[in-house]
Amino acid sequence: MAAQEPASTEGARPRVLLAASGSVAAIKFEVLCRSVAEWADVRAVATASALHFIDGASFPIGVPLYTDDDEWSRWRRVGDEVLHIELRRWADALVIAPLSANTLAKIAGGLCDNLLTCVVRAWDYGKPVYVAPAMNTFMWDNPFTARHLGVVRELGISLIPPVTKRLACGDYGNGAMAEPSEICRTLLLFFGPQHL
Repeated sequence: MAAQEPASTEGARPRVLLAASGSVAAIKFEVLCRSVAEWADVRAVATASALHFIDGASFPIGVPLYTDDDEWSRWRRVGDEVLHIELRRWADALVIAPLSANTLAKIAGGLCDNLLTCVVRAWDYGKPVYVAPAMNTFMWDNPFTARHLGVVRELGISLIPPVTKRLACGDYGNGAMAEPSEICRTLLLFFGPQHL
């Protein structure tokens, strides 16, 4: 696969699509959106399961948050906007943080049953996709997870690895989502320091 280059023109703010899937780590999604919005234009997508952990009332002003309910809300006839296509066209990069075991399996299997997985299925893989998994240690160590990660790597998706700590379920082990600051740093390494 060819080396990925930032799509934004020099001097322009990068356009980053941030997405959250159903994991307790989605409680950090608001912080991630705020951090990235300091230097990039941000749009956000959340799955129905992720919404359980996201406080919409305190979500950053100026960062639109799209859900499955928005997917076909503007479409009335052929030629109207299709949201997952518009988001794919708009974004220079996609970050899924947290990436749940369920959404990882869907992506690896090519399923597209919600707004997020439709964006991934329609994605132009000449543009980067980063994923920050979040799941219980036994889920992370499950052979299916390794198999699914292998499939997404073949697509050119980059992994921001989970970390070892006390998990929301009380277990201690690997599987916690990387901190928003680490995810933001990874993006800045791609787009370049001029955006600081």
